[in-house]
Amino acid sequence: MPKEPLVSVIMPVFNSANTLQRAIDSVLSQDHTHLELLIIDNNSSDESKQIAFSCSDPRVKVLEELKQG
Repeated sequence: MPKEPLVSVIMPVFNSANTLQRAIDSVLSQDHTHLELLIIDNNSSDESKQIAFSCSDPRVKVLEELKQG
């Protein structure tokens, strides 16, 4: 049986602490399991970054937007 293609899900985040864990769980619970979730935090000032980094699933990668100025 051929290997499933890798699907990349890109999730931009800005101050989404109230819904972020639910969004992450939704992506990771999909039937297609050969995926990577790229969470890009855009300098959130709430707990979004901590929630994203607390995810222990190896399919999740967190990137931080560089602050300008």
